[in-house]
Amino acid sequence: MSESLLDTVRRYSESAADESGIATTPIPGLRVVRALSPRELLLNNDRPTVCLVLQGRMKVATGTRTIEAGAGESLLFTSDVPSINYVSRASLLEPYIALLIELDVGVITSLVADIQAVMAADGSQWRTENTDEDVASVALRMVSLLRHPESMSLLLQPLVRELHYWLLAGRHGVAIKGLSQQSSAAQRVARAIALIKSEFASSLPIDRLASMVGMSESTFYQHFRAVTAMTPLQFQKQLRLIESRRLMISEGQTASSAAFIVGYQSVSQFNRDYRRMFGLPPVRETAQARKATVRKSGDPARSIRHDAAELAATAVPA
Repeated sequence: MSESLLDTVRRYSESAADESGIATTPIPGLRVVRALSPRELLLNNDRPTVCLVLQGRMKVATGTRTIEAGAGESLLFTSDVPSINYVSRASLLEPYIALLIELDVGVITSLVADIQAVMAADGSQWRTENTDEDVASVALRMVSLLRHPESMSLLLQPLVRELHYWLLAGRHGVAIKGLSQQSSAAQRVARAIALIKSEFASSLPIDRLASMVGMSESTFYQHFRAVTAMTPLQFQKQLRLIESRRLMISEGQTASSAAFIVGYQSVSQFNRDYRRMFGLPPVRETAQARKATVRKSGDPARSIRHDAAELAATAVPA
C-alpha cells in the first residue's frame, strides 16, 4: 500500500472529518474515515462500495457473519445488508484511516465488454482482498484532486473509469463483474430493501413487499435471499436490533423503550433476539459498550457517571 496515499488521506481527514470520524469530499461517492480509538462506525452504504483500509483494522458483522480488513486490504460491499462496523485497531499515534469509494454500476457495465478475462459469477455480499497497487495508485490521484478542485471537471471522470477498470481486472473483479449482471429481479429487490429500511419499525408482510415489486410471494422470497443471503423478516429484524442498540448506547433509551420504538410488541421476544445477535442481553451488552467507550476516552469523571448509569440500568427490568 502506498505511503503517499496514506499520508494524503491522513492530512485530509485531520482537517475535514466530523465528530463521527467521517469526512465527505467534493468528489461524489468518495468519503474518508478516521478513528482515534477502537469504536463503532455509523456507515451508510446504500450503493456498492469498496473500502480501502490504509491504517488500523476494522470488523464488519451481521448476525451470521463477521469479516475483518487491515492496512493494505480492501473490503467490498456488493449488497446493502444491515451491519455493525467496528474499528478494532486505532490509536492517537496510529489512527484508523480508510477510503470509502462508491461504485458506479453504469461504469462497470460499460467496461465489462472491454475486459477479455473470463470471470465466473460470485454471490458473496462482502469480500476482503489485498488492495491492488493499481487501485491504490488511482485512488491517490483521485484524492490528490481535492487540492485542485478547479481540475476536477476535466480529470475526475477518466480517473473514476480507470479505478473501476483496475477493480474489475483485480482481485475483486469477479464480484464486481456480478454487479453488471444484476437482473431486473435484483433491481426490484433493491426497491423492497429501500422500503424495509425506511419503514423497518412497521409491519411489512411479505405479500405487500412482493406486490410492490410485481412478484409472486415465492419468487420474491427466493430473489430476496439470493441478493441478501437473508429472508425479508431476518433483514428487518437485524435493522431493528441494530437501531435499538444505537438508541440505547447513544441516546440512553432503556431496553424496553428501544424495543417498542423499533417495532417490537414483546420485550421478552426483543431480549431473546438481541441476545441471539449480540451474545448478551441488551442491558448488559450496551452497558459494556458504553463503559468501553468511556474508558477509552480517558475521562475519569465521565467513567464514574457511566458506571452509575449502568448500575441504574441493570436495576430496570428489560
